[in-house]
Amino acid sequence: MHKILRIKLLLLTLCAGITAIAQIPKAPTRVEGEGQFNRMIIRGVNVINGTGSPMQGPCDIVIEKNKITQIKVVGYPGVPIDPKDRPKADKGDKELDCTGMYVLPGFVDMHGHIGGRSQGTPAEYVFKLWLAHGITTIRDPSAGNGLDWVLDQKQKSEKNEITAPRILAYTAFGMGSKESITTADQARAWVEENAKKGADGIKFFGARPEVMDAALRRNKELGLRSACHHAQVDVARWNVLNSARAGLTSMEHWYGLPEALFDSQTIQDYPADYNYGNEQNRFEEAGKLWKQAAKPGSKRWNEVMDELLKLDFTIDPTFNIYEANRELMLARRAEWHEEYTLPQLWRFYQPSRISHGSYWQDWGTEQEVAWKENYRLWMNFINEYKNRGGRVTAGSDSGFIFQLYGFAYIRELELLREAGFHPLEVIRAATLKGAEAIGMQDKIGSVETGKLADLVILEENPLKNLKVLYGTGAIRLTEGNEVKRVGGVKYTIKDGVVYDAKKLLEDVRKIVAEAKKTENFEIFQPGLEKK
Repeated sequence: MHKILRIKLLLLTLCAGITAIAQIPKAPTRVEGEGQFNRMIIRGVNVINGTGSPMQGPCDIVIEKNKITQIKVVGYPGVPIDPKDRPKADKGDKELDCTGMYVLPGFVDMHGHIGGRSQGTPAEYVFKLWLAHGITTIRDPSAGNGLDWVLDQKQKSEKNEITAPRILAYTAFGMGSKESITTADQARAWVEENAKKGADGIKFFGARPEVMDAALRRNKELGLRSACHHAQVDVARWNVLNSARAGLTSMEHWYGLPEALFDSQTIQDYPADYNYGNEQNRFEEAGKLWKQAAKPGSKRWNEVMDELLKLDFTIDPTFNIYEANRELMLARRAEWHEEYTLPQLWRFYQPSRISHGSYWQDWGTEQEVAWKENYRLWMNFINEYKNRGGRVTAGSDSGFIFQLYGFAYIRELELLREAGFHPLEVIRAATLKGAEAIGMQDKIGSVETGKLADLVILEENPLKNLKVLYGTGAIRLTEGNEVKRVGGVKYTIKDGVVYDAKKLLEDVRKIVAEAKKTENFEIFQPGLEKK
């Protein structure tokens, strides 16, 4: 069933100069959303502004075209609003009655792969899932559909010609090169060419130290930003500290950080028969890595954290993408798969020796217990890093390991909460901290005058329960002992355009239903599919 190239091998072939990429269908011309409006007033909302400030309201928010021009407190909680204290609507102004609702800044997904042929995800499907969950900006690490493809969608999104979040394109290092990059001069030349092509930054996986150093430093000199998944094949000679010193903007996941924390070894404790190409090996042993690192509060722990803090380094943990490792059934049986996961994407998730992230060859209790301990130590570092002033962001890495676009991002917010973040700190990580990391904090990331109108509006308070941000909402029992669903984003506003988030989610449901009908497909569990 799974005749799919592993993503890692794809990237390696790209770096070797093979430029042909199997691309997914681009997003169609936009027919959804209303606006921009010459002037729009959002009435009566409670503002969670993303800076760490407590909620305040009721407020009226005035937006002109795509910019917030006024945020006015218009009354007191529980007291009728006096109309004379409110911004006046002129003829032709759009008024959006959101009395008693909650507004947040648009979310930034720092690790938003748009997907590829292997996942079988058309851009429309991915973009609508993101917007339906309040994600108004994404950073595409690796530009897996090719830089030109991503830049085309970025430009159309900027003009609001398609229904999509803002897009930043971070090219995989070496993509499109006609030869392997083995010298510092080659690295600098590729970085300069990448900048000329219009990329926003670079996604690294590792390389020779002199190549990494030259590429990162030149990229930063050019004013571009960077991300790195420190792959095991290079991490023994180049870990997170090396990258941070050379100017890396953000580390992705956690690879390279435990290695920087080693104090009694220099290489991960690999079994003699470990093979990186065997992903059961790779992920099973990764679940034991944090226990090999320096203990919390130790001298080495503090030395590494102090240096990363001094370098103003960003950590984008993507907790959600590895959650199946500690609770496979939880990720596999998530309720949204039934109606929102495309057949090809579901097939891609299944156990396979070929598909990346489908390594469930013999995954059991021992592996899950080890990963639970791995998470405890990992979250300890991330929470302390935040507490000491470090920048932590929210990214999802969806499209792999049973993690679905949009839904997985909300799960990431829940996992930041589990790590010890206050709900206001979770929202700040998902908004302002992400904006800072991509250099857009002057435009997005908080609900403040002068910033672009990227907003999330919902009827339930997410600070009480982050689950209300899921498209499927949260479960609540009424006083009459009836079960109902509450929540889900009501409106996503991106660049002043107002989207009905629930309508976007319904569009996705129809896309999936049609695909299932065409293929006569039903969701199945591994080894239990109908014969």
